[in-house]
Amino acid sequence: MKIGLLLTTAYNKLVDVNDNETGFQQLKSLMLTFMRMARAYIKGDYRDVSKKSMAIGVAVLLYLVTPLDIIPDFIPVIGLMDDISLMAWFVDAFSKEIAKYREWETQISYENIGRF
Repeated sequence: MKIGLLLTTAYNKLVDVNDNETGFQQLKSLMLTFMRMARAYIKGDYRDVSKKSMAIGVAVLLYLVTPLDIIPDFIPVIGLMDDISLMAWFVDAFSKEIAKYREWETQISYENIGRF
């Protein structure tokens, strides 16, 4: 019972339940945006985020995509809890940074359209 409540709470932190996109689509969009932000940061195009935040964000993504886990995923329910908890924390911690980056991206797009 407690695990179900924990999973529901984590899911609600991860996604906007009022959004038309599925939870997976929202997470995918968030992660892809963060990867674009990291790429822009490395290129020097976008610097409105601290080095520490970028390092933590990249570390979280690497942890999520590597097969090594603190709690192996093959352990039912509990095995995914570290990944889900980390993703919930990431969404909470980086939502403002990602929103700022998306705004910057939109602004840059409009400026590039004006050049043509």
